[in-house]
Amino acid sequence: MTTKTRDKASELARGAGGPALAYLPGFGNHFATEALPGALPSGQNSPQRCPYGLYAEQLSGTAFTAPRAANRRTWLYRIRPGAVHRPFRRVDAGRFSSDFGEVAATPNQLRWDPFPIPSAPTDFVDGLATMAGNGGPEAQSGCGIHLYAANRPMADRYFYDADGELLIVPQQGRLRIATELGVLEAEPQEIAVVPRGVRFRVELPDGAARGYVCENFGSPFRLPDLGPIGSNGLANPRDFLTPVAAYEDQEGRCELVAKFMGGLWAAEMDHSPLDVVAWHGNHVPYKYDLRLFNTIGSISYDHPDPSIFLVLQSVSDTPGVDNVDFVIFPPRWLVMQHTFRPPWYHRNIAGEFMGLVHGVYDAKAGGFLPGGASLHNCMTGHGPDAETFEKASRADLSRPDVIGDTMAFMFETRLAIRPTRYALECAELQADYYQCWQGLKKHFDPSKP
Repeated sequence: MTTKTRDKASELARGAGGPALAYLPGFGNHFATEALPGALPSGQNSPQRCPYGLYAEQLSGTAFTAPRAANRRTWLYRIRPGAVHRPFRRVDAGRFSSDFGEVAATPNQLRWDPFPIPSAPTDFVDGLATMAGNGGPEAQSGCGIHLYAANRPMADRYFYDADGELLIVPQQGRLRIATELGVLEAEPQEIAVVPRGVRFRVELPDGAARGYVCENFGSPFRLPDLGPIGSNGLANPRDFLTPVAAYEDQEGRCELVAKFMGGLWAAEMDHSPLDVVAWHGNHVPYKYDLRLFNTIGSISYDHPDPSIFLVLQSVSDTPGVDNVDFVIFPPRWLVMQHTFRPPWYHRNIAGEFMGLVHGVYDAKAGGFLPGGASLHNCMTGHGPDAETFEKASRADLSRPDVIGDTMAFMFETRLAIRPTRYALECAELQADYYQCWQGLKKHFDPSKP
């Protein structure tokens, strides 16, 4: 692909010897940004002639008639409309799919070792492997859960997901995500969210990368209400960052890959689709540093429900029952008295897919490694392993437990999570995971209340 021209703002955003990337702070804001002065039309969305000879195009993330507070859409002012490409053709999706009914769901506890970085050249899209999921894009409900491992940037190749928005959780290596609306970079312990339909390309500043993806088929992620917590706490809106406008004016052969109704489709283009010079709206990509999460906890007794660690939620049509929750377990102090301080043993109606970005998870002494994952389905019993239980049962509660240098997370969903055939047959599946609870001893003695 050859470059005809590229504006200075785009050069800076792509890190071509310039300063750090620029962002707009806030969650759910209606942003307005332009890479060239005066590129945004004044006073209307679709003038007869747009500045600089650009085309106006609206990208809708929700129904037109969605309530104003929930409505997501962005107006784009671009060099060519998004319709300019050759016909799509179905292509091999590899291990990336939305087929969650291939094998029977299981009530067994499942856990996987970290997946290796591939030896063959593999970009972000080719490196996606579907582990589990539920619902599907046709019903616009549920989620797909994927792992990615890549060692090659996407060169002259672009991707968008028509089935859902993508919540990306890097575990190893940074991702530089060049989108239609600008460029953002996410490192381990940060997340990036790319909305449904937004086209993007992933580059690898560190040469290789690995992590997790939640593909949300339901309503877009939002911040949870705080209720009695008040107006501050958990993930604060000011800490979410959306990139400023930055465009590519490039011509040459490239490929646009789309995920549509569970399959992958590809179309040839003769230019970069990242050619948006200005935009305004709230259907936008964003990033968030999980280390900025303001953890709320008990300072008297008992361990709170994990909903106290909720970062983002995709609400469902049932009030109080979410389609998908994104929950983290960050560094924190545990000070509760007369309390077993790790998470209690539990069986939930929700399905839980868990990953570890960094450090050690406080409820598992071993076996749960950064880059690994676990799945505990609806009503499947789980909790601390035997070693953690014995240690916590005898801990000195006059001192706080300082849990530091860690970051675990959970994709929690109201529907049972179906693992894929690949997830159940891969070498990384730990056949002996159940053993971590077999050492729990019988302490019952009816003579000692």
